Amino acid sequence: MIPDLGRVPGVLGEIARRRLADVLRGLEAGEAPEPEALPPAPSFRAALEAPGLSLIAEVKRKSPSQGDIAPLDATKVAQAYAQGGARAISVLTEPHYFAGSDEDLIRVRRAVGLPVLRKDFTVHPAQVRQARRLGASAVLLIVAVLGERTGAYLELARKEGVEALVEVHDARELEIALEAGAGIVGINNRDLTTLEVNLDTAPRLGRLARGRGFDGVLVAESGYARAEELRSLKGLFDGVLVGTSLARSGRWREAVAALLG
Repeated sequence: MIPDLGRVPGVLGEIARRRLADVLRGLEAGEAPEPEALPPAPSFRAALEAPGLSLIAEVKRKSPSQGDIAPLDATKVAQAYAQGGARAISVLTEPHYFAGSDEDLIRVRRAVGLPVLRKDFTVHPAQVRQARRLGASAVLLIVAVLGERTGAYLELARKEGVEALVEVHDARELEIALEAGAGIVGINNRDLTTLEVNLDTAPRLGRLARGRGFDGVLVAESGYARAEELRSLKGLFDGVLVGTSLARSGRWREAVAALLG
């Protein structure tokens, strides 16, 4: 089930290949998280289906496009996001390019009662099983990475009892996600191979998805920093994922509240 990562171009391919090396090294060493004494993970989808536009607020220290963003305490930031009105938390667990960790996810999961998305580059089935054991409500599946194997990973997530945010950036990837039976589709305004952002991408592909009869959950991702930028999403999208602008604000509760209007 390991995807052909040699075909993935640019920065995305670089990150995905390094992440696969991490996973294989961990499996060889016998590393595995111990099951956590946690209550059942709350539903990611249910949080996004609540009335209005649901905010997924991201704990994010750095990124390839922005460099260092902020030296965040994951627990403190997640609690502030929740107080501000976020309905779910995204936690980056990729260590090399985003300075995240599995420990961040565990701490956030213990600290807040909201659903937690494990934001990582899923390239091996072990990561899906690990996400469940860490307490994540959902795992990220990037179609640009998984390609035609997206459906297999989606089915694995279902078997493991983990929800999946299936991420796309263009019409071809959207077609793969819909054919795979994705129930939650994230549309990324950022081209992960070039890191360029176009805020027209999510509305355009969102309308295409609805026109194709998709009645699941739609999430817009990347590039949002102001409440007025979210207006074009209302009535079309169920949720929006925001990371950099919130993390950098330093006033996380207030920033979330302002973004939600």
